[in-house]
Amino acid sequence: MKRDRQKDHRFKIAEKEAWIGIGLVLFNFIWWYGFAYGIGSGPAEEYKYIAGLPAWFFYSCVAGFLIMVVLVAVAVKFFFKEVPFEDKTEGENAE
Repeated sequence: MKRDRQKDHRFKIAEKEAWIGIGLVLFNFIWWYGFAYGIGSGPAEEYKYIAGLPAWFFYSCVAGFLIMVVLVAVAVKFFFKEVPFEDKTEGENAE
């Protein structure tokens, strides 16, 4: 079974796409954590507000969400490939 995975190009594509997904998740967590616990760690009386929300919340949740939507869309558009799920072997007829 392991030998078949090495020959099949789909596993290489899936592994690359999985690493891209892991990178996006790590970026999202670092972004969220940095703003939530960086800016938001001060006293509440010193908070700055953007659109009625504390700045730390706006940057970590609202801006972070919008940035992640754009990054995921770019990743899917330019780095992900469509691969067939069927395991076709040579000599099989397509039905």
